Amino acid sequence: MKGFVRFIAAAALTAIGATGALAQAKEWKEVRIGTEGAYPPYNNLNAKKELEGFEIDYGNLLCEKMKVKCTWVVQDWDGIIPALQANKYDIIIAGMNATEERKKQVDFTSPYSKTPIWMVGPKATTSTDISPAALKGKAIGAQGSTIHANFLEKFYKDSTARLYPTQEEANLDLLNGRLDYIVADALALADFLKGQGKDCCKKIAEVKRDDAIHGAGVAGAVRKADTALKAMFDKAIAETIADGSQKKIEDKWFKFD
Repeated sequence: MKGFVRFIAAAALTAIGATGALAQAKEWKEVRIGTEGAYPPYNNLNAKKELEGFEIDYGNLLCEKMKVKCTWVVQDWDGIIPALQANKYDIIIAGMNATEERKKQVDFTSPYSKTPIWMVGPKATTSTDISPAALKGKAIGAQGSTIHANFLEKFYKDSTARLYPTQEEANLDLLNGRLDYIVADALALADFLKGQGKDCCKKIAEVKRDDAIHGAGVAGAVRKADTALKAMFDKAIAETIADGSQKKIEDKWFKFD
């Protein structure tokens, strides 16, 4: 009887292994891409409720390279990784930096973007000192569940960190005088300073990147089991960099390198 139990257990393990191998060998013909739709110029829902931005064009280009059909799924930022784990989509392309903390939950593709980080404040601000000591007691806004929120929580303990569901809400509070500063990717803030914030606000200083918090750059996030999908995107990203097609999309949406 014991031998029979051992045989059944061994057979079950073999079956599980075979199932895992089949899952690993999945041929990807359709990929669902999760994005926030609220972080221009990376990704945004325009007035017609259509997705647009660098990542939308770039994600579609990667799908062309991989010869797969891609569909986009809009997801609020604070639930974007849980929704990936719940199989709502297959990859996140949403201005997400590949940090060590996030790597505990997901795997990342090769980075496809790495941007400066800015602190922005009112035009009347005269000092460019953004050290924690200089900003003691100041209200600083950032989008919640981001590297920028983590940065404030680690270094600006004597300031008031105010976290928002979207970057746009933080921008509006600065515009309306309810914040002293905001911090975010330079690309997102450059758009704000050219638009709604052009009369009120300016770049105060560039934030020095902390690799432990800010990560290696913006990349796609996949479930850890989907190694074949990650490899497909890595190959496509490398091809777009080599043939210059990524640069053309960057030039369309970004005003600096």
